[in-house]
Amino acid sequence: MKYCPECGNKLILKESFNCGISDGMIPFCTKCNKFHFPMFNTAVSSVIYNRDYSKTLLVQQYGRGLNILVAGYVNKGENLEEALYREIKEETGLSVLSYKFNASKYYEKSNSLICNFIVRAEDENLHPNSEIDFAKWYTLNEARAEIYKGSLAEEFFLKSLEKIPSFNKNAS
Repeated sequence: MKYCPECGNKLILKESFNCGISDGMIPFCTKCNKFHFPMFNTAVSSVIYNRDYSKTLLVQQYGRGLNILVAGYVNKGENLEEALYREIKEETGLSVLSYKFNASKYYEKSNSLICNFIVRAEDENLHPNSEIDFAKWYTLNEARAEIYKGSLAEEFFLKSLEKIPSFNKNAS
C-alpha cells in the first residue's frame, strides 16, 4: 500500500508501538495521522476424509477440470470453524464429524491467508451444489495421483497424510 485509502496522501513507513512493543515499520498517513496495517482475505480449505481415513474427497470447480480441495472465504463476523462447516455443507452437503488444523499459507494470487483443516465427514453421501462441477471420493493413493500437481491443494493434502492415523499405520 503506497497511498492512504481514505485521503489519497502518500504513505510513509513509521514504527508502530502497541503496549510499548514495536509492531515494526507500518505504512502511516501524515494527513490522517493513522497507521494502515496490511489487509488480506482469509479463507478455509479442507482435506476431507471419510470416517476411517481410507478415502479423501477431491472436487472440480469453475470448468477447470482440476482436482482440488473444498475451500472458501471466511465471511465478516464468522470464525474459521463456522466457515469450515458452512463451506463443506454448502458445497458438498457433507456434515463434519471432527476436524483439526493442518497448515496455513499466504496465497499471493488472491491476497489470502488460507487456513487448512483435516476433516472427517459423517458419511460419504455427497450432495454437491452448483459451485461444484465434479466430486469424487478417492483412495489415498488415487488422490495422490489425481490431485492438481504443484497446487496448494496438493501441498495441504500431502501434509495431511503425515497427520492421519490410517496412513501412518499403513506406512509402517
